[in-house]
Amino acid sequence: MPRQTIVIDPVTRIEGHSKISIHLDEEGNVEEAYFHVTQFRGFEKFCEGRPFSEMPSLMARICGICPVSHLIASAKACDAILAVRIPPNAARLRRVLNLAQILQSHALSFFYLSSPDLLLGMDSDPARRNIFGVMESHAAVARDGIRLRQFGQQIIERLAGKRIHPSWVVPGGVNEPLTAAHRDPILQELPEAVEIARRTLDWFKVEMEKFREEIRSFANFPTMFMGLVGADGTLDHYDGKLRFVNAAGQVVADGIEPTDYAAHIAEMAHPWTYLKTSFYKPLGYPEGIYRVGPLARLNICDTVDTPLAAQEWAEFRELDRGPALSSFYFHYARLIELLYALEKIEQLLNAPDILDTHVRAHASANNSEGVGVSEAPRGTLIHHYKVDRDGLITWANLIIATGHNNAAMNRGVLQVARHFIHGNKLNEGMLNRVEAVIRTFDPCLSCSTHADGRLALEVELLSHDGEVLDRCLTP
Repeated sequence: MPRQTIVIDPVTRIEGHSKISIHLDEEGNVEEAYFHVTQFRGFEKFCEGRPFSEMPSLMARICGICPVSHLIASAKACDAILAVRIPPNAARLRRVLNLAQILQSHALSFFYLSSPDLLLGMDSDPARRNIFGVMESHAAVARDGIRLRQFGQQIIERLAGKRIHPSWVVPGGVNEPLTAAHRDPILQELPEAVEIARRTLDWFKVEMEKFREEIRSFANFPTMFMGLVGADGTLDHYDGKLRFVNAAGQVVADGIEPTDYAAHIAEMAHPWTYLKTSFYKPLGYPEGIYRVGPLARLNICDTVDTPLAAQEWAEFRELDRGPALSSFYFHYARLIELLYALEKIEQLLNAPDILDTHVRAHASANNSEGVGVSEAPRGTLIHHYKVDRDGLITWANLIIATGHNNAAMNRGVLQVARHFIHGNKLNEGMLNRVEAVIRTFDPCLSCSTHADGRLALEVELLSHDGEVLDRCLTP
């Protein structure tokens, strides 16, 4: 059959450079499928020879969507190199900033990137299946999404001075205290944001009933789940210890100190992608596949310590007898975390010492290496640095959330392709579902890899002998 070009618009609904290849057997059935990340990752090498004190600001520039996540994980690694305990108020302020990052990023993922599929339909006209189409047909929902993301960005700006690539978080704490002039507007605007989050959850829980087939097939299979949990197993995005839970809800490993991550997490490379694949080291690959991010965090925690989110989390845990396995539920988990972030920000900003001016500990390099772990919007983020006697970086390792999820994303693409694609002809709805399963994970490919060039998503349908039967290529 002749090749054809099918436009999936907008390509920005996947952040970064990627393509999907789907391989057919002799009968035209899907035999294998791959999610290819075509960017080259080089950040670990870029920073060698730099003073460790520069690392937070440098690492914030890995990504324009979640710079705060890298800023915080990097600063925590540098805290360990300094061998200091940062002031309590500095930790509170970092928490607020991280929660604001999760708020704005989850709003971006849910409203801008995924709501077109949910509101307009997986089979809708791709020319309208974007945020502009949502604005036309569901203006109130679009406004809510824009407002939530704006609010998250405003919090970052009020604390850190600017919305993108701030340098406010530094080794030892933060470089300026919070003032009442910046705190009070946040508290005044919080009730509006909470109301948006609550009504979005209400309509999405009803909307999910329309997507039973997608729920069954969107990366719905047993894996482990991993993330940080706080004291007593509490949901926590800034601090805590690592926990692995299996598909039956049993704790496989708990209380793992971030400094011991390498005993439990290993990485491997595949020839078809620049994105590394992480797995649970004691089980090996592929048995050690696990997932991270909002779905994992709600699956592994024992409690949520804000009232409204705790109620929603309890309802979420009723989806399955054990952990929720379908990656379609990433969307649901993001909305619960939106609500949690707002409630937690309010709690932290109302702390009696939140305006305390002691926000930084000063020291020189006292340790030769440090590990920083925090929860980014997309999942657990690990920064590990080694320095020489002059405090210059000699080695760095970054394990990004999208790398943790890589194996599950590839298996999810295969599951969706086998479910929806039959024969040797593609239609747009099939392609969109293959793409949409990746969007449930909200991958950040610029974080996990890097290369200059244009954004592109290419989907190829191949016969058993490698002939290209059909291609979907963005312009």
